[in-house]
Amino acid sequence: MKFTKWNPAAPNMDAWRRMTGAGFTPLVAAVLCARGLDTPDKAGAFLSCGEGQLLPPLGMADMDRAVARIGLALEQKEIMAVYGDYDVDGITATCLLTSFLRSQGGAVIPYIPDRIEEGYGLNDEAVQTLAGQGVTLIITVDCGITAVHEVEFAASLGVDVVITDHHECKERLPAAAAVVDPCRGDCPYAFKDLAGVGVALKLALALAGPARQAELIEEYADLAAIGTVADVMRLVGENRTIVKLGLERLSHTSRPGLAMLLREAGLEGKELTSVSIGYTLAPRINASGRMGCAGLAAELLLTGDPVRGEALAQELCALNRERQAVEQEIYSQCLERLDACPTGERSALVFADGQWHQGVVGIVASRLSEKFACPTFMICVHDGKGKGSCRSYGGFNLFAALERNADLLESFGGHELAAGFTIREEQIPAFRQRMNQEVAQSLAGEEAVTVLPIDVELSRMELLTRENVADLNRLEPYGTGNPRPTFALSGVTVSSLAAVGGGRHLKLRLSREGQTLDAIFFSATARDAGVQQGDRVDVAFYPQLNEFRGQTMVQLLVSDLRPALSAAQAERQLYERYRQGMRLTPQEAAALTPSREDFAAVWRYLVRQADPARVEETAPRLCRKIARTFGIRETFTRTMVCLEVFDERGLISLSTQTDHLQISIRPVKGKVDLEQSAILRRLRRLAEM
Repeated sequence: MKFTKWNPAAPNMDAWRRMTGAGFTPLVAAVLCARGLDTPDKAGAFLSCGEGQLLPPLGMADMDRAVARIGLALEQKEIMAVYGDYDVDGITATCLLTSFLRSQGGAVIPYIPDRIEEGYGLNDEAVQTLAGQGVTLIITVDCGITAVHEVEFAASLGVDVVITDHHECKERLPAAAAVVDPCRGDCPYAFKDLAGVGVALKLALALAGPARQAELIEEYADLAAIGTVADVMRLVGENRTIVKLGLERLSHTSRPGLAMLLREAGLEGKELTSVSIGYTLAPRINASGRMGCAGLAAELLLTGDPVRGEALAQELCALNRERQAVEQEIYSQCLERLDACPTGERSALVFADGQWHQGVVGIVASRLSEKFACPTFMICVHDGKGKGSCRSYGGFNLFAALERNADLLESFGGHELAAGFTIREEQIPAFRQRMNQEVAQSLAGEEAVTVLPIDVELSRMELLTRENVADLNRLEPYGTGNPRPTFALSGVTVSSLAAVGGGRHLKLRLSREGQTLDAIFFSATARDAGVQQGDRVDVAFYPQLNEFRGQTMVQLLVSDLRPALSAAQAERQLYERYRQGMRLTPQEAAALTPSREDFAAVWRYLVRQADPARVEETAPRLCRKIARTFGIRETFTRTMVCLEVFDERGLISLSTQTDHLQISIRPVKGKVDLEQSAILRRLRRLAEM
């Protein structure tokens, strides 16, 4: 098992029937209901992704001041600099705003700091360099919200600063010409989850005016989509609209460099999704910044020369391969260190090293936090000073934790899920101790475990038709706030399995009730998964369409496998759910409902006993004896429900203590109608839903 716990959503069959009755296909309806979008109106509002969903950009605090200052710079032919960040969000935001301002006749210098030499955000040396090049206005994108000193330094050189950012704000804002950040406490803008590139897009829309919104969305939505997905922003509200429109634009982008990168990454001509961006396109753009060459990615996105674009695309892919190798080496080192890590230092993982590559440790932190279900802090140490990257897990708010421990830090910034900080080397042990205390307190004594949310537990494999699976695309784009749905099937048999992709992945054929589907479990071996041919397993997956040799088939993209319960274990589990009053599916209610033959067999067995006035037996043994006596299929659940109905209708007195049953037959005059049982009526009503 990859995940310690599977957490299935409670099914709502009434809502599901309403949704399918309104025209939603079964899988889409089930996912929407699992996520609380359980009426056609709620679902329709969520699925609608047109431009009409975008809010007016001037509703953001200081946007009017930003427009006025940049408008003045355009009018007076000032030299401007767009100052970004070296990650995908910052690179796309830099290119978007640079391209737009140049299209308006602006003289613009795009500037992305070197991750290794300069670090994150505005710095005095860069400001001085830009001032020396004649820049009189710096516009930040995806950074700047904490640059109080740097803005003051720029002002001393006669350089104004307009800040656009989306990160958490500290108590004091920089004294800039404008500070545009939806996370400002005094910002009335309703949607707070824009990426840095989303805020940059809003600035361009505000500068251009409402009449040009459609034109600018057509021109820049591809860049905005890439940055939004790559920065793991919540794909709801405006972000969902931006990414949806951007994916449509991306497939026929007008940017030669981006088109060449799509080709080099193997995405040319394929349907593009948020997964395509997150796992294929964004890592190649990100590799340039991580490996200290962020300018290459910016040049690729800005170039109009296909030949230069092709060369840059090839270079980015080569950098990405180099990044993967460095990342794996650091990851392996951390796993070795973890073996020697004391128990008290495992609530939060804090690792430090003087040889690590600063640009890669953030990805390693993400991998470690997911694998070990805890926040992870990776610190690169040089000359007594550490630069840290951290990633959250389980809702732990990194920014708030860093803020509470600011006395140990030189600086910090970011948001609740991902952040960066600088720290003196001698403070790292104290920082490690405090972060472990912070996380342990947030857990309140509970053990941190890896949890896999399950949207829908399917009762029938035949729902996985090509048509139903294809319609899941309506739920795109997937990401934070709208994750790719996970389905589950129980009790499937592993008909065959084979290692593929050089032994790195596992291909399976899974069967149940005469139906068979192909499945692929990436980054897993048969040994990792603990399965072999013939095993019965439960499988968690996302269904997708796979084209092979001209045929389109349903394939399961496996999230996890676990041993299936035996038939007896499954029955006991179902009965316990029934006893606890938990929600049941129609199929489960039907499985619990006894037939006339079941009632007859249980009753005849009881009255045939030597002392029918008092029968003592364990529940499993009683079920087996009844089945053998009358040659019927052994069914724990139905036998127990029969006894409950007899007790309810006054035919017996039933006492249960764990598995031990005490049964005595009551003397009854006249005929007892079992059909009047409230238990039976409830189960039959549920079974018919």
